[in-house]
Amino acid sequence: MMSLIRLLCTLVMALLFCHGPPATAQNRANDTEPQPAMLIADDVYIRSDDTLVAEGNVEAVYEGQRLTARRIIYDRTSDRLQFEGPITLFDGAYTVVLADSAELDRDLQNGILYGARVVMDDQLQLAAQQMNRADGRYSQLYKASVTSCQICKDGRPPLWQIRARRIVHDQQAQQFYLDDAQFRILDTPIFYMPHLRLPDPTLKRATGFLTPSIYNSTLLGSGVKVPYFIKIGDDKDLTLTPWLSNKTRTIEFRYRQAFRRGGIEFNGALSNDDLNRTENRAYIFGRGVFELKNDFVLRFDIEAVNDDAYLVDYDFLSKDRLDSELSLERVRRDEWMRGAITHFHTLRAGESNSTLPTIVGNANYERRFYPASLGGELRYSAQAHSHYRSSSLTTDGPDPDIFADGRDVSRLSTSADWLRSWTLMGGVRSTFKTGVAVDHFEIKGAGATSLSSVTDVIPSASLTLRLPMAKTTPRGVSHVIEPVVHLGWVGGSTPNIPNDESTRTEFDEGNLLTLSRFAARDRRERGASAAYGLSWSRFDPKGLTSTLTVGQIMRDRTQYEPNGGLTFTDTSGLRGKFSDILFAGQISTQNGLTLTGRGLFDNALDTTKAEARAGWHNSVTNFGATYIWLGRDVAENRPTTISEWAFDGSYRMSRHWTGRAEWRYDVASDRNVRAGVGVTYTNECVDISLSASRRFTSSTILTSSTDISLTVGLRGFSTRTEDKSYARTCKN
Repeated sequence: MMSLIRLLCTLVMALLFCHGPPATAQNRANDTEPQPAMLIADDVYIRSDDTLVAEGNVEAVYEGQRLTARRIIYDRTSDRLQFEGPITLFDGAYTVVLADSAELDRDLQNGILYGARVVMDDQLQLAAQQMNRADGRYSQLYKASVTSCQICKDGRPPLWQIRARRIVHDQQAQQFYLDDAQFRILDTPIFYMPHLRLPDPTLKRATGFLTPSIYNSTLLGSGVKVPYFIKIGDDKDLTLTPWLSNKTRTIEFRYRQAFRRGGIEFNGALSNDDLNRTENRAYIFGRGVFELKNDFVLRFDIEAVNDDAYLVDYDFLSKDRLDSELSLERVRRDEWMRGAITHFHTLRAGESNSTLPTIVGNANYERRFYPASLGGELRYSAQAHSHYRSSSLTTDGPDPDIFADGRDVSRLSTSADWLRSWTLMGGVRSTFKTGVAVDHFEIKGAGATSLSSVTDVIPSASLTLRLPMAKTTPRGVSHVIEPVVHLGWVGGSTPNIPNDESTRTEFDEGNLLTLSRFAARDRRERGASAAYGLSWSRFDPKGLTSTLTVGQIMRDRTQYEPNGGLTFTDTSGLRGKFSDILFAGQISTQNGLTLTGRGLFDNALDTTKAEARAGWHNSVTNFGATYIWLGRDVAENRPTTISEWAFDGSYRMSRHWTGRAEWRYDVASDRNVRAGVGVTYTNECVDISLSASRRFTSSTILTSSTDISLTVGLRGFSTRTEDKSYARTCKN
C-alpha cells in the first residue's frame, strides 16, 4: 500500500510541476532538456488555496540532487517550496546540507536555509544561522564558522575554527570567500583577517599560499618558509618559496608544465647568505619527457649549480656528481636504439672537472632476428662512444692511472651473436652461444703510453648447462633447485689503450654466467673460463619465500693489463684464476619482513665485499637497515676500509602520533655521519610535524650543522583527505 501511495504521489507531482505547454516531439527527443523535479512522500493533499502539502518521509529529487524533510509545502502561485526540518540536502557529489527549515524555488537552486550546516566530502564543516542559495552555484552563509575538526555534542569547541561574518562558497570556482575572518584555536582568537580566500576540498590546484614551515639551523639561522602556488593554467603552474632568516635570503621555485605528449619540471633556488664569499648561490634541476612519432621518446635532464657546497648546505640534495643529459630512445619487441649526450660535473673535494670526462656521447643499437634456416636467435648490436676532457695535459697526475690526464677517447663496437637452446636427456637445459665482436678505438692526448688508433677483433663461444629440479611438499611448499655450469672462451688479448670506462666492476648473481663482467667494452675478459653455481628457491603458500645463490668463476689465465698490471682491482672479487665465492640470498615473510644479503669471500672465507638490507613494512611500521663493508682499494679511489650502518624508519605509535628516525654511522672511523628524529601528530583537521637532524661530517667545503623544522598544516582544504584512519571519534 505504501509503495502505491508513493507512486501515486510521484505521478501527481510530475503533473503539477509540468503544467506548462505540451512539449513537441523534438523537445522530448532532446536529452539536454532539464528534467522536472519529483516529490515522493507518504501523505500528499491539496488545500483549498491550491497549495500542495507532502508529509512523512518526504524526498524531493531534481537532476541528481536529493532533499529530505519532515514536511514540504508547494505554493503553485509563487512556484516556491517551503521545508520543515530536520532537512538534509545532498547535491549528488560530495556536499551534504543540514538545516532546520528552508524556502527554495522548485529547482532547489535558489532560496534561504535557516540553521544551516554544510558538510563537504565528509570532512569540512560549515555552520551558519542562515544560508542563501543563488543560481545553484553560490551559497552565502551569515554568522558562520568553518572547520574540519570533529565536533561532538559535549559542547567543547573544535581544535581550530575560522569564524566569519559571511562566507560565500562558489561551487563552480570551488572557492570559499570569507569576510571579517577570525582564526581560533579552542575558541581562543589568534589572528584576524578582513578578507580570506580558501579552496574547497574538491579543488586540486588553485593560486594561493601553501603550508608554511618554521626552520632553525646552526648554519643558516632561524627563519620561515612560505610557499606560494601560482596556477598559470590548467597545464602549468609555478611555486615560489621565500626563505628568510638572519643568515640567508633565499627564493626557491618549481615550475611544471604538461603537454599533450609529455611534460617538464624545473626546480631551483637563488640565495644570498653569509656563508660564502660568492655573492649569489644558485642551482637549477630540470627534467622532461616527450613521446614522439614512431615510438621514439625524448628525455632531458639538467643539473647545474654555481657553488659546490650549496646543495648540501641547504639540504636540497646529497648528490656529489651532477649529470645533465639529452637522450632519444625507442624500444620495440625485437629492437632497441638510444642516443644520448651527457655532461658531468663533480662536486667532490679533490676531483678536478678538467681531468675527468665531462662530455660523454653514446649511441646504441640492438636487434634480434629469428632465422628459420639456422634456428635459434641472432643478435646484432652496435655502440658508438666518445668522451672529452677539457684538460690538455699530456702527462699523468697522481691518480693510479698511467695514462695522460688530458686524453680523449672514441670507440665504435659491433657484435653479432647466434644462440640456440635445447633440452637434453634427463631434463638438462643447454644453451650454446657463439659470435664475433669488433672494437675500434681512437685516442687523442694519451701520450707515448698508449696507441692512438686500435682495432680489435674478438671471437667468442659459450655453453650453459642447467638442471632445474622442483618438488612440492604435502603442505604445498615448493622447492626449486638448479645447478648450472657455464663454459666460455674469448679470443685475443687486451690492446694497449686506457681503461676509462671499466674502472669499477661489480661481481654478483646477475653477471655470474656472462663472458665479461666489465661495465663497458673497452675491457673484455680473455681466454677460457668456467663458472659454476647453484640456486635454491622456496615458495610457501602462506607467504614465506626465500632464495639462495652460490657461485664461482675459474679461468685459464689471470687477466693482465698491457703494462703488466692486473686488470681487476683488489676488491672486485675477480682477481687471479679463481674468483671469490659469491653468496647471495633473500627471505620475505608474510608479515612484511624482508632480508637481503650479498657477499664475496676469498678461499680462506675472508670477506672482500658485503652488503645486507633488512626491511619491515606493515600498516604501522616502515623500517629499514643497511650495512655495507668495502675493503681498502686505492685503484677504486678508496684509501681506507668502508664499514657503515644506516637506519631509517617510522612507527605509528597511536592513531594520531607517528615517530620517525634515521641514523648513519661510520663503523670504520667510529663516528656518526648523520642522525635525525621527528614526530608527527595527525588527526582529521590538523597535521603537525616537528623534526631535528644533525650532519656530523665536515670538509674543506662543508660544515657540520643541526637543523630543526616545524610545519603545521590544516587538513580539509584543497586536496581531499583519503586516509580516514586518523580521524577522531566522539565518546558516547
